Amino acid sequence: MPPRKKEYGIKRASGSLVHFRAPVSATTIRRHSAVVPSVLTFAVIVASGGLLLMIEKGMLNSVQTPPPRANGRKVEYRLRSSSDTAADVESQIVQEIRNRTIRSVCGQRNMPHSVWSLSPLQRKTLLQHILVNDEHRFLYCYVPKVACSNWKRVLKVLSGALANVDIKVKMDHRADLVFLSDLPPEEIRHRLRHYFKFMFVREPMARLLSAYRNKFGEIEAYQRKYGAEIIRRYRKGYAKDKKISGNDVTFTEFTRYLVDEDPERMNEHWMPIYNLCQPCAIEYDFIGSYERLESDASYILERVGAPQHVRFPERQTWYKPVTKETLHYYLCTVPQKFLKELLPKYILDFSLFGYPLPNTTTEYCRH
Repeated sequence: MPPRKKEYGIKRASGSLVHFRAPVSATTIRRHSAVVPSVLTFAVIVASGGLLLMIEKGMLNSVQTPPPRANGRKVEYRLRSSSDTAADVESQIVQEIRNRTIRSVCGQRNMPHSVWSLSPLQRKTLLQHILVNDEHRFLYCYVPKVACSNWKRVLKVLSGALANVDIKVKMDHRADLVFLSDLPPEEIRHRLRHYFKFMFVREPMARLLSAYRNKFGEIEAYQRKYGAEIIRRYRKGYAKDKKISGNDVTFTEFTRYLVDEDPERMNEHWMPIYNLCQPCAIEYDFIGSYERLESDASYILERVGAPQHVRFPERQTWYKPVTKETLHYYLCTVPQKFLKELLPKYILDFSLFGYPLPNTTTEYCRH
């Protein structure tokens, strides 16, 4: 490996060092500080509790926010190999603003501040979604539809259950994996206190669309269990039909179903990320982004000391990505009144992880 470049940083009150790649000129900083106002506006809106009002007004559609990196209380800045120091400085600026936003939201009195302050249902959901690796001393909170199957492959390779990530076997999402919920309270506390903790997030509506296309377009068990019920509830004339296959649920019907569901009791594939991983109750050391999956996954493997031969799996050739155009098309098929009811259920996923709300105005959808 090439030698690391000299690091620079400033001491925080806590004693931790915030790293910078190299000093840059004031001119460079001024040129890239234009990113600050829009993101800062987003932070102020969240901190003041006015986010739901902004949805109604449609004022957040143009706000641009950075990809997620960490939760604000334990900042893990990743040093990039790029020589573009200006881009590094810009990334650090927006990360710090996002971290302050998260700290502001999680600092509210009504927010949980530890795993043990959660309700029994919330704690059960959380602990069932945190995977443990004792050899490399890390905890991973998995989020369905955010590359969690590939991360589970990686964990199985690290534990020796799989020889490598490319072996063609049907993924068993429980076997050869250790969940935090399997451990007694004192061991849970120890690992939460001493292990490296990470999770990955994704643009909330893209994640929902991915779940919709996968579960209702490909998985018969989901079509029978959820699809048939959704059609009976929301499609006129089908309320008493017992022969529904459930394989033709529309995205609007799926949206209406989500509006009526309790987020804490949703299926994990469309439960809000916040409810799955509780980023206010756990101080994650790193929050990776699905949109930067390759680089963020490489960083995690390096950070936990994974052997050189262990790598993150490449996406399968059959994988159908959710493009911006595809997401735009599906969201614009949903009546605005349903979207206005849906977005508040995922508002913490948008605000905490730095994703702008989707623009679904009539004028925008017309194009």
